Amino acid sequence: MAYDVTEDLDAFRAETREWLEANCPPSMRTPMKDNEIVWGGKSEKFPNPESRIWLERMGEKGWTAPEWPAAYGGGGLTKEQNRVLQEELRRIKARPALFSFGLWMFGPALLEFGNEEQKKRFLPDIVKGKTRWCQGYSEPGAGSDLAGLQTRCEDKGDHYLINGQKVWTSYADKADWIFCLVRTDTSVKHEGISFILFDMTSPGVEARPILLISGESPFCETFFTDVKVPKDQLVGRVNGGWEIAKRLLQFERSSISAGGFGGTGGSGILGPEEYAKIHVGTDSEGRIADGDLRGRIADHKMYAKAFNLTVQRQTEQAKAGQQVGHTASILKYGAAKMNQDRHELLIEALGSEALGWEGEGFDKSAMRATRGWLRSKGNSIEGGTSEINLNVIAKRVLGLKDHQ
Repeated sequence: MAYDVTEDLDAFRAETREWLEANCPPSMRTPMKDNEIVWGGKSEKFPNPESRIWLERMGEKGWTAPEWPAAYGGGGLTKEQNRVLQEELRRIKARPALFSFGLWMFGPALLEFGNEEQKKRFLPDIVKGKTRWCQGYSEPGAGSDLAGLQTRCEDKGDHYLINGQKVWTSYADKADWIFCLVRTDTSVKHEGISFILFDMTSPGVEARPILLISGESPFCETFFTDVKVPKDQLVGRVNGGWEIAKRLLQFERSSISAGGFGGTGGSGILGPEEYAKIHVGTDSEGRIADGDLRGRIADHKMYAKAFNLTVQRQTEQAKAGQQVGHTASILKYGAAKMNQDRHELLIEALGSEALGWEGEGFDKSAMRATRGWLRSKGNSIEGGTSEINLNVIAKRVLGLKDHQ
């Protein structure tokens, strides 16, 4: 059902509340652990039957992408209606029905740069969680200097032929499709890049998981050998991919800033304050006994609250079509530092419990926190390194000049 922008929000809230009460299963109103996240896709293994039901119902409603146009499977809601929806979801402590790079990064970019046929072909399956996407950006020799990428895309008349390698491709071994930056002109740098989509089951595509220090393998190195791609899967114009790439990076860094970082320890564990009360102890007033640690945890909580409000404001500006400039670099740097600080506090609060890795004798959530702390070391690299983001801020925001 589509709603007019002038419709009474109170009536919309009442209808939304009634729908959620009738359609959100009981187990979807409980805290979620990392292994219960639903990413969607053809090979999705749902943690329980109710998580499948919840995704199907939210996807059919279009509420996994509430503000996307209904013509492309979205909810067609206004900004005000979506705010009400999110408030009602939080009220019943509903789990997100779907986690998706398609929702956070690729979909918004396709809405802006894709043609009508591409939007109708790809967006509805993202909304319903039927297709899982991965991102083909970084390469062994093109990480921070992304525009130096060398994966070749040759025009073969009736198709494109792709050869090259990507690295740090999140969940490439589990994805159905990839949105990928390729080089279509070797004579120029930024102006020789195109943005293309293709099926990960295409002949010549191989994804190899990379084992991280945390013991997890969320990233892959991905190889393309004579991969044939239909020409109608090029987004935008040939050699016009850098503009799309920059816009998508804004969405990526905003989503990282808003949602924290993935990997072990992202959910299903307590926060620094809770662990400190358990392992450090409390005083007569129920406060963390260590005053210095208590003060640093309080500072972190205040920073996190202010940061999240800033992210919300930036997200609304992006949705309204405003140019967010280099704000994404500021938020990405701040989010990386904030998440790393949080994990440092977690480990400090745990004390000797943080020494656990596996086996008996250690609390499982504490071991997850330890692995999460190790995983957080990568936060200042992924999605744009902190050093590069600081350079962008210095030059583009503060107007500082290179030292001569």
